[in-house]
Amino acid sequence: MEIRRRIQRLLAEDDRSPDERARLGELMLLLAGLPPPPDPVGLFPRCGELREVFLAAVSGTDFEALEEAFLALYCHLHGHEAPYTAVERRRVDETGGYWSHAGGLSPVLKAPPFIHDDTVLGDFGAGNGLQGLLIQKLRPHRLTVQIEISSRMVEAGRALAQWLSVPGERIRWIVGDVLDHEPEGMDFVYLYRPVRPEGEGRRFYERFAAALARSAPRPVVIFSVADCLAGFLGPGFTAFHADGHLTCWRRTGDRGPASSPDGRPVVCS
Repeated sequence: MEIRRRIQRLLAEDDRSPDERARLGELMLLLAGLPPPPDPVGLFPRCGELREVFLAAVSGTDFEALEEAFLALYCHLHGHEAPYTAVERRRVDETGGYWSHAGGLSPVLKAPPFIHDDTVLGDFGAGNGLQGLLIQKLRPHRLTVQIEISSRMVEAGRALAQWLSVPGERIRWIVGDVLDHEPEGMDFVYLYRPVRPEGEGRRFYERFAAALARSAPRPVVIFSVADCLAGFLGPGFTAFHADGHLTCWRRTGDRGPASSPDGRPVVCS
């Protein structure tokens, strides 16, 4: 309880919305209470060191130091230097894909109001799946589908899931190229510009948009970082948030998130 109070006191200086600030506090409390994670592929060599810096910041009086220490730990856990095999790396290069990048906290903090108990969330280019796993912790839902070409990142992700105590039946890992998969049956989709919109990548986005069109009239929300969907999604979709980093789309006419504290529709802002 003392750690919770310290985090809440420091987060009072944060300029996020009260709901996002509360979610950030829950994530900080979660990581403060866990030992360094298992590391089957050598992805987290500095985790213990960064965790100690974070815990010291929790005991301090400087919000900026707390935020900086937490983000450093989060980015390290995200495993932004993906361990591709030679075959996997060649495929990423050939198809105009992007090597793993940390997607940032913003999508994780903004996603929960758009998640239902029965949501199927798909992450295209999931890396080690940290973001999907954290969303499961903040807002448990039926299934998170993690699609990632790096087999070793998926191995690391399975270890993270156990470390975070995410039930196995709520996570489906797919070791494969995002170009071979479509958002069929998904009502929340997250992607961080997994491929360039040219050549095979362009055909991927065309198929992606067509699959979403086929799912009408089922509600669907898309969180797209470094977005390039505007030229592919049809008039049935509306961008309801864009900040230069994250663009949020939903099917035109959908009422918005699954829930809000006062029962009114909430937009991602």
